[in-house]
Parts: sequence; structure tokens; C-alpha cells
Amino acid sequence: MAQRPEGPDFKAQAQAARADLERQFAETRAQFDQARAQFDQVNERITARTGRNLVFATAIGVGVGAVVLASLIFVSALFMVFAAAAFALAVVELGTALRVAGRDIPRTAGVIAALAMIPASFYLTGDWRWYVTLAGMALVVIWRLVEYAWPGRRGGGDALVRDLAASILVQAYIPLLGSFAVLLAAPQNADGRWWLVAMLIVVVAVDTGAYAAGLNFGRHKMAPTISPGKTWEGFAGAFVAAAAAGILLSIFMLHVPWWFGFIYGGVLLLTATAGDLAESLIKRDIGVKDMSGWLPGHGGVLDRLDSILPSAAAAYALYVIFHPIFF
Repeated sequence: MAQRPEGPDFKAQAQAARADLERQFAETRAQFDQARAQFDQVNERITARTGRNLVFATAIGVGVGAVVLASLIFVSALFMVFAAAAFALAVVELGTALRVAGRDIPRTAGVIAALAMIPASFYLTGDWRWYVTLAGMALVVIWRLVEYAWPGRRGGGDALVRDLAASILVQAYIPLLGSFAVLLAAPQNADGRWWLVAMLIVVVAVDTGAYAAGLNFGRHKMAPTISPGKTWEGFAGAFVAAAAAGILLSIFMLHVPWWFGFIYGGVLLLTATAGDLAESLIKRDIGVKDMSGWLPGHGGVLDRLDSILPSAAAAYALYVIFHPIFF
């Protein structure tokens, strides 16, 4: 049986090998620490400039996006659950924020009306979904009028009118615009869910393109009084990203002519940008930075839906116009 050498040469070799491993481990650890420090510095600069934590924002965005896309691709009815949760939370956020500005918004009635729009858009056809929409708006108006009858909830007549107008605005802004996304995913709209998936991807591309280009090249402010972070260079980056995404999606997902990608990407670029600016204007008027802090790195739910809501209506309009032409 072979004996393990125990001489001084073997011990010296073992010690040298151990020292070499320790040196390599120390160098690797130093390189890792240096890379981490550089990443932290970049993340801190991005956070200081944009007000968002890149790590949290990316993780939350990827996680939520993956779940929503999976529901659309595999079980479209499950998308209603996520849409209902998102719209209900957004209604609560906006209603709460408007209360900071002095508007008395019936949030419970608003959530009920928003939730009713989801199955109405998914299952009902014809004019029935519009009846549900009008009924929801009537509900929030009647709810506020009943509250006004109580002495403790009364105010001036002008304040009541503003409350009613703000309550209707919340319903038109969130559940009505958002219902077009649910309508696209409805069973009666052939290929509609793929147009919805394409819309979400283009909106993400717009946001990413604007973020990257604005962060690296942004010099000229687009709307400094509304959204100081937006630049024309960022808008140009968003245009390139939207056009590229639109063309690729037209060819490989929607199976329509490539040139439609310019139309799809261009329209959604405008609606996504307008939606972002509109929400920024609302927040500026109210005096808040984010609608809430429910999504780390993103702010509130409505801060993520601001570009999607008008884009959903635009995507549905494009579907109604072009889908019969192509198919």
C-alpha cells in the first residue's frame, strides 16, 4: 500500500499551493469588491439623478412584467385578476392623493365601479360595457351626494361640484382607459391578447429607451415645469426603441407587414409619453412625488400605469382599424 510522503518537500509544496489558493481567493475577492463598489457608485448616481433605486426598480419591474405576460400567454382569464388588483389600487392611490389636495373622493365606490369594469370588458359585448361604465360613474356621484347629506361631510356647493368632477375623472382615467386592455384580452377578439402583449412590450421599450438616452445624452428639457427629468434626447431614444420594437413585434408576433411597426410604435410612443406627462402634471398640482410607495423603486401602482392606460386605448383602436385589413 502506497504511503503518503511526509517529507519537507511535500510540506513545502502543500504550503505553496495553499498560499497560491489564498492569493487567488484574495484577488478574486478584491475584484468583486471593486466591481460592487463601482456598481454602487453608478446606482447612487442614477438614484440621485432619477430618484429611483435601479436594483429595486429592475427587480420589481421584471417580476411584475413576467407574471402579467405569463397570464396573458397561458391563461388570459387570469389577466383579469391582475388588472382588477392594479386598477383598484390605482383608484385608491389617486383618490387618496386627491384628498391631500382637498377633494373628497369616495374611494370605496370608486373601487367597486373599477372592479365592475373588468368582467364587463372581458365577457360582455356590444354596448353593455358602456352601460357598466356609466353605472360606475353614477355610483360614485350618488355615493358622494349621499355623503354630502351628512352634516359632518358637507362643504360648499363649489367644493361638491369639484368633488363630483374629480370622482368622475378618476373613473374615466383609470378603469375606463384600463378596460381597453382587458377588452383586447377578451375571448371575442381574435389575436387581441397578442396585440396587448405587443403594446406592453412597446411601452416598456419607450420607457427604457427614454431612460437610457436621457441619462446619457439628455441636455434639452422637454417639459421642465411638468417633468424636469424628461428631455428631447430621451424622446429620440424612445422613438428608436419604439420603432425597433414595433417592427420586430409586427413581424414575429403580430404577423403583419413590417411597416405597421412604425405606426404601432409611433402611436404608442405618443400615448405613453402623453400619459407619463399627464400623471406628472397631476402629481405636480397635488404636490406629491409619487402616488404611493407600494412598489419600491417605482413609487405607486399608478406611477407604472400612467403610460399604459392611454396606450391600451390606442392599441385597441389600432386593433379595430388594422386587424380586419390584415386578416
